[in-house]
Amino acid sequence: TLLNVLTNTFSEVASYEFTTLTCIPGVIQYKGAKIQLLDLPGIIEGAKDGKGRGRQVISTARTCNLIMIVLDCLKPLTHKKLIEKELEGFGIRLNKRPPAITFKKKERGGLSIMSTVPLTQMTEELVRAICKEYKISNADIHFRCDATPDDLIDAIEGNRVYIPCLYVMNKIDQITIEELDLIDRMPNACPISAHHRWNIDSLLDKIWVMLNLIRVYTKPKGQLTDFSEPVVIRADRATVADFCNRIHKSILAQYKYAWVWGVSVKHNPQKVGKEHQLQDEDIVQIVKNI
Repeated sequence: TLLNVLTNTFSEVASYEFTTLTCIPGVIQYKGAKIQLLDLPGIIEGAKDGKGRGRQVISTARTCNLIMIVLDCLKPLTHKKLIEKELEGFGIRLNKRPPAITFKKKERGGLSIMSTVPLTQMTEELVRAICKEYKISNADIHFRCDATPDDLIDAIEGNRVYIPCLYVMNKIDQITIEELDLIDRMPNACPISAHHRWNIDSLLDKIWVMLNLIRVYTKPKGQLTDFSEPVVIRADRATVADFCNRIHKSILAQYKYAWVWGVSVKHNPQKVGKEHQLQDEDIVQIVKNI
């Protein structure tokens, strides 16, 4: 399986489908980061309703930062649609952003519907009808996007999770170059052969990009930069304050300023505050209040 290739963990492999029966964890070592990979049992039709221990499998997937769906190149679309339908039914939205809808219940005052953009896919009557279905008669609804009825339902339900998804197209050794070219055009897809270990480097790189991770190196005062153990943080939560909290919660209480070397600053080094946004492979030295 892919787990065997990416990590040094053993997961049973056979020529038939659904050989993984339990959740098997492994760790990918990449760019100095340790990324945990969970090999989950295959999802069958009706998994969202509890078939084949589907609820346990999908509830584990809800907690992940990235979902990788491993598909057989010989029959990709059938399996892709089936798995997507099961995940959607359990409130997982793949490769989507949360709709820009503010939904707030209130005690009285009826329904207040506002929109800062034209709604081409819904009328006010439809919005009221959907709210009526949910027995909601008092609420403020503010649309900041051209929402669909499904977007409004997701906002009302409030329990949806939005997770990036990478489609791993396996067994490319069994298809033609023309077929491979078509698969390569699929968005958020990476063709590989786990058996021959083809294109695994490209897969690791896509995992890194979709997880949106960056490496930040530490430089203790009077010492050389430690390139062996980078601090790995998400690019959208990469201020100096986030970096400090990643090392230890107590650092910010003594924080005075930081010196930064790298692409995020104009001068090397540059003195910055805790709100400074870091970028990949920056070097940081924290100066504390004594």
